[in-house]
Amino acid sequence: MRILGIEGTAWAASAAVFETDDPDALRSGTGRTPDPAANHVFIESDPYQPDSGGIHPREAAEHMGTAIPEVVETALAHAAERHDGDGPVVDGVAFSRGPGLGPCLRIVGTAARSVAQTLDVPLLGVNHMVAHLEIGRYQSGFDSPVCLNASGANAHLLGYHNGRYRVLGETMDTGVGNAIDKFTRHVGWTHPGGPKVEEAAKGGDYVELPYVVKGMDFSFSGIMSAAKDEADAGTPVPDICAGLQETIFAMLTEVAERALSLTGTDELVLGGGVGQNARLREMLAEMCDQRGAKFHAPEPRFLRDNAGMIAVLGARMLAAGDTLAVEKSTVDPNFRPDQVEVTWRGADESVARAYTDDGAIRGAEATVDIGADEVVKRRVPKTYRHPELDDKLRRERTKAESRLTSDARRAGVRTPVVRDVDPVDGVIAFQRVGDADLAERLDPEAVRIVGEYLARLHEAGIVHGDPTTRNIRVGTGPGGERRVYLIDFGLGFHTGHVEDHAMDLHVFAQSVEGTADDAEPLIDALEAGYEAVGSEEVIARLREVESRGRYR
Repeated sequence: MRILGIEGTAWAASAAVFETDDPDALRSGTGRTPDPAANHVFIESDPYQPDSGGIHPREAAEHMGTAIPEVVETALAHAAERHDGDGPVVDGVAFSRGPGLGPCLRIVGTAARSVAQTLDVPLLGVNHMVAHLEIGRYQSGFDSPVCLNASGANAHLLGYHNGRYRVLGETMDTGVGNAIDKFTRHVGWTHPGGPKVEEAAKGGDYVELPYVVKGMDFSFSGIMSAAKDEADAGTPVPDICAGLQETIFAMLTEVAERALSLTGTDELVLGGGVGQNARLREMLAEMCDQRGAKFHAPEPRFLRDNAGMIAVLGARMLAAGDTLAVEKSTVDPNFRPDQVEVTWRGADESVARAYTDDGAIRGAEATVDIGADEVVKRRVPKTYRHPELDDKLRRERTKAESRLTSDARRAGVRTPVVRDVDPVDGVIAFQRVGDADLAERLDPEAVRIVGEYLARLHEAGIVHGDPTTRNIRVGTGPGGERRVYLIDFGLGFHTGHVEDHAMDLHVFAQSVEGTADDAEPLIDALEAGYEAVGSEEVIARLREVESRGRYR
């Protein structure tokens, strides 16, 4: 099988040829692991380089108009050299339908339609972000990993479940690469800023910057403002660059570990252009090694925007019969990864894995030793984080968890009793509560109680911060009544702001959608429970928060 791929979402005009002698390895459920020796990938790219500032959409489109025909011609010539049959030089044409800049995508779509119709071969419409993660999945041979996409305009945590890649967490404002570029433009550096920050950070000393994690979601706007302020105040730019890398990449690594803990999987794949940064790869590899998970980062040519990943996913789609009629091949600048119906993977695949809570558990932040009537939680040092940052987070979160666990009980929410606290070593001893995590016993009644409890917290001015299905315990009382307990308040804080209250609901809903077999009745129960006790304003703000994902 030989596929032509065409990519041009924003800045990189690229065409590629993917060829495999083992097409069966493209099909999910065959038990076949891809053999690199059986594959051939040729990539021809012509990136757009702005004279100043960031990417200018009109200039990028003008570049695509000139460069796309040239790179496609080169790729087709390469395919013809390898062709030894009587039919078309390629078996299909794959192109990036989105997300990206509309004018650029339309040029790519037009080129793909033209080639497919000329050669009379199938057309394959690829989601750019799904291609970023699928290249890593394909090359690694992992069963069903958590996927971290870190690119210029995006930052997602994704996991395959119920026929789609579910968003487990994402940026709530700007993409990670774009955020870094905003700082570098502020100090007068040309695009792209990421490699320049990586190089400057090698000679810098860590500078503390805001660290913003909300469950498995995150935000970069406050970090960028603080970094600009540091530059304006005369802080050496290499020091700020070191602080940016240590803070932003620690955030991405932490939420990736939270996703591993939520789903129970032990596999992580990296995708996206920012994944070329050595420090990010180092942090992710160290985190995975510390928790006994496997990690894979594709080679750099498959991390930055490229047509190779488009061609590889196109081949998988063709093997599954997922082709696209020309009349339905319009591009979508806002094409989210969770909108894609994944036809090339087995319906029974899932990133969510079951596990028991007997003995010792390694969570995202801590190890938990479970005794007969007591649970001891230890926030172990995270060696991937800068020591100053790690020490601060462990101390602050230990104090917050012990304080807010008790405050929540006073607000009428079931929580474990705190028996002992050591904030220096990050250790808390709790009463053991419940029989299982909510993740193992998801049902509407338990979720309705969660909604009521979150409303009570918010009425008392408390935000949980990380209310996932792994941070809620369920059990039965002496009379057989249902009991639900909220645990793990380490990301919590006191606030009466409606935005923070809505984020609590959003974090819980994402954890349900990413792991439950039938999420809709559970989300309905959550909101019904909340509305029975809490403010309608929070539900209205939740709708706004849900619309804020990078490409909604």
